[in-house]
Amino acid sequence: MQRMDWLERLDALVVFRNLLGTPVIGALRDVLTAGEDSLPGATAAFEAVLFARGTNWTDTLLDAVLEDENLCLRVAAGGDAGPVLEAALRNELDFLQALGRARLDDLYHGAPDYLPRWEVTPDADFHAAYEARRAAVGQKGYGIFARHHVFTLEDGHLAPVRYPDPQRLSELPGYEREREKILDNTRALLAGKPTNNVLLYGDAGTGKSSTVKAIANEFAPEGLRLIEVKKTQLYQIPALMDDLAKNPLKFILFIDDLSFAANDDNFAALKAILEGSVGGRSHNVAVYATSNRRHLVKESMTDRTGDDLHASDTRQELMSLAARFGLTVTFQQPDKERYEAILLELARQYGVQMPSDQLYLKGAAFALRAGGRSPRVAKQFIEMLAGGVKV
Repeated sequence: MQRMDWLERLDALVVFRNLLGTPVIGALRDVLTAGEDSLPGATAAFEAVLFARGTNWTDTLLDAVLEDENLCLRVAAGGDAGPVLEAALRNELDFLQALGRARLDDLYHGAPDYLPRWEVTPDADFHAAYEARRAAVGQKGYGIFARHHVFTLEDGHLAPVRYPDPQRLSELPGYEREREKILDNTRALLAGKPTNNVLLYGDAGTGKSSTVKAIANEFAPEGLRLIEVKKTQLYQIPALMDDLAKNPLKFILFIDDLSFAANDDNFAALKAILEGSVGGRSHNVAVYATSNRRHLVKESMTDRTGDDLHASDTRQELMSLAARFGLTVTFQQPDKERYEAILLELARQYGVQMPSDQLYLKGAAFALRAGGRSPRVAKQFIEMLAGGVKV
């Protein structure tokens, strides 16, 4: 093929049209449109973009193809998209496979020797690789969901968290019994079974938020994604759930440190989300929230002595929000025995060598100074010991 032929086919992409917006394909297009005078510079710029990802052009292009949120996937969520789109998909994969096997001298005839030659994989099968990825789309996802598993909501759009908290369940000793209920609920979500929204309620520092993050990390390979939503963004959740409804992955909408004032408009938004709208609850989304307050809504004595003619009904509505979570798991401040077990396990994880009786004594004194026993306090204490800080 000549450069203009490559360019014509590239610009005619329909199913994989999003590839035109990627940096490496954009740089390649600059090569294909460059005049003879600017061709060396355009080629060097393309190679700089390519080599930042790897020296094998075939692998780079194939990765872009497999992670692309293309038209077929959006229409059919990984299944058959119909004869027209499936035929277009096959034709475009033929072209992309040929493009991925192209060497520098295929794209730039007579390329000077000072330009480095990228590597290719001549026997790469884009069709087989794509079908394998499509079969596993329920676990690996596509687009940004294939590259990331934790997201935030910014201006109504999902933004990936590039460096999420690496917390693992094995690093959270002491609350295995409480977490097992949440794990069972999460496994049901992944299996497509009926799932409850979950409220993790309890004392500060007991690992509620860490539990949700660790679960997201644990089940990411099985198709679980976590989206953190701030309380002020609750009104955006219905539109977000509509967008996610056809996605083959499963999602936890994570609301951390949840509480409301009595006149908070976000109260009604969350209530509607938990109860479901006329469209019903999405099968692939569950809400996991944490709170230090059992009833979620702050209530003062003034609220109880106000001029509301039906005050008891109002109080009942405020107090019933927590009951709309199908599963409530309580994380209580650890007693002495549990706190010592947490200290012992964390000491093992961090490689802290200290007699257990001395560990317990020093850990109890540290907790007293820190305001009380909790897994967070235990971790702070062990990390200081591991760092060589005198406590």
